[in-house]
Amino acid sequence: MNSLILGIILTILPISELRGGLPVALINASKNNISSLTIFGIIVLVNILMIFVAFLFLDYLHSVLIKYNFYKKFYSFYLKKMQKRIEKFEKSHDSIGFLALFLFVAVPLPLTGAYTGTFLSWILGLPRKKSIIAISLGVLVAGIIIYFGTLGITSFLG
Repeated sequence: MNSLILGIILTILPISELRGGLPVALINASKNNISSLTIFGIIVLVNILMIFVAFLFLDYLHSVLIKYNFYKKFYSFYLKKMQKRIEKFEKSHDSIGFLALFLFVAVPLPLTGAYTGTFLSWILGLPRKKSIIAISLGVLVAGIIIYFGTLGITSFLG
């Protein structure tokens, strides 16, 4: 049970996320004879739930910070300028944006997880439902890659 708790904690942390939580939980689960598929399902579900938490946090943080002049100026100048460029791109390449978001999250590299995907979606003003689907599918694919990678490495090392 400790492996599951440790895996969940690592999954909740923005730095390690699924990429850190799943291998640790799987390695500890194999030592304690716990089903690896159960661990996989729980860890992936927790990471997907963090998408909603991140969106809520970003919405709340933005609503608080927009009251301050320094943030309002920064947001108005830089972020709106970036959003206009993205909107132009999206009009001609609508499906590519979400495919790119999916691929960004699906490739299990450092800082390309659900938190970063959610932040990019939020800052670029992408439609929320499509973004949640793209990020969730990316988390699932990254989880599958990490799952098989972890099982392969642990079986190789014995």
